[in-house]
Amino acid sequence: MSVFGFVGLGNMGQPMAENLLKAGHEVHGFDVADTIRARAADAGITIADSAADAADGADVLVTMLPKGEHVRAVLLAKGGPLARLKPGGLVLDCSSIDVATSRAVHSAATEAGLLVLDAPVSGGVSGATAGTLTFMVGGTNEALAAAQPALNAMGSRIFHVGGAGAGQAVKACNQMVVGASLAATAEAFVLAEQLGLTPQSVFDVLSASSGNTWALHNFTPRPGLVEGSAADNGYQAKFAAALLAKDLGLALSAAESAGVELVVGSSAKTQFDKLVEHDGSLDSSAVVKVIGIKN
Repeated sequence: MSVFGFVGLGNMGQPMAENLLKAGHEVHGFDVADTIRARAADAGITIADSAADAADGADVLVTMLPKGEHVRAVLLAKGGPLARLKPGGLVLDCSSIDVATSRAVHSAATEAGLLVLDAPVSGGVSGATAGTLTFMVGGTNEALAAAQPALNAMGSRIFHVGGAGAGQAVKACNQMVVGASLAATAEAFVLAEQLGLTPQSVFDVLSASSGNTWALHNFTPRPGLVEGSAADNGYQAKFAAALLAKDLGLALSAAESAGVELVVGSSAKTQFDKLVEHDGSLDSSAVVKVIGIKN
């Protein structure tokens, strides 16, 4: 059994922390929201008074926070969690953030004598609940070995893709492909329908042809085509448009720092930004609602 600090107990963080509990670990958690702390306490998580207190004497600190600015505020704070972890402990940042912030965290944690990994995830709330998340990991082999029990408790697939910030970099690439695929799929349906085709005929052909994609089956933009789709439930979010727009922004920021022009990725972000202006809480498949609307 290890002692975990866990900062960020929202829709993703709480089920991840619960899976650590199920694996026999002790979890001390913190979130800035009163309602979230209360919900986590009901789930059996010991609630700390602050992020630093959650890390006090812990073997591992897991962070699952919305943005890079939040990660900086928590992990780079003077006298914060990095100063309270057990000597030689592990920092496991599972947030999806910018590469520059991730590398700054690696540097600060290493300077403090700690192991550190950036380990953003794929799989959504359902994967977090089931313990089947995919982790994209950046950091040293030593840190990965130390993190293995935690990663195994929360996920089912682990990809060690390189050094500091590499996990964030590959997550940005993955999300760019997801966003572009969703936008292209929605455009195909809108175009086909304007040409007199039914959504069912479009789905049948695409799913059996070279246009078949993961996005088509998991984010189909029209109802009545895939059982359990968000489109069948008023586009209630399985993966909110605001989150995908954020991820596409991270991809564009990474591309700018690398001197790469993302023509397709930039176009996809434009479509999801339109959807966010309409209602960012909708599922990403609702991008079909704004296809064809000129800026």
